[in-house]
Amino acid sequence: MSEHIIVKKGGESEYEEKKSRFLGKVFSVNSEAEASAYIEEIRKKYWDARHNCYAFVIGENNETTRCSDDREPSGTAGKPILEVICNAGVHNCLLVVTRYFGGTLLGTGGLVRAYTQSAKEALENSELAVLVEGVKYLVTTDYNSISKIQYAVEKSDAEITDTEYTDKVIISILIKKESGEEFCRQITEITNGRAIIEKECDLPIEISV
Repeated sequence: MSEHIIVKKGGESEYEEKKSRFLGKVFSVNSEAEASAYIEEIRKKYWDARHNCYAFVIGENNETTRCSDDREPSGTAGKPILEVICNAGVHNCLLVVTRYFGGTLLGTGGLVRAYTQSAKEALENSELAVLVEGVKYLVTTDYNSISKIQYAVEKSDAEITDTEYTDKVIISILIKKESGEEFCRQITEITNGRAIIEKECDLPIEISV
């Protein structure tokens, strides 16, 4: 898995052009079926709107892409929304822009600008994260070494996800894969080799941007 940007929390936007209202909404999706369900949800919510245009990309390499103008002139809505997503480098993302017609025709250029702006603002209002390759370690240590390990974690890009206290202490630590070997070396050094370090699994890590 290579690093890529995902939607951590979808945002919204409201944009007005010549009394037409454009409502943007971003979703995190992992399948075409999930995207279709959200699109249907928006259509039901805004049943009285003239258009519900959308675009989505799914997969690490955007293997699945779809867009819809939903009765707007061809190429004036879905494609501009899709370009906003792709230009931002976001993956597994659905972006829907709902239009309430204001009575004035915007022309093809005006529609492209309006849908693009609405999509951009919705994405800017979203919380994004970078998904990177990570690894989870189980560190078994004695009670005397806990504070040293916690300090090492605080000074690195690692995160303690769980701690189990018995006669020993078992600490679950998640860290970027590229930093794993060096981190393990530090743990071994600060505990004078007393800590037992076991790799539990590879696990993606979300880093907010």
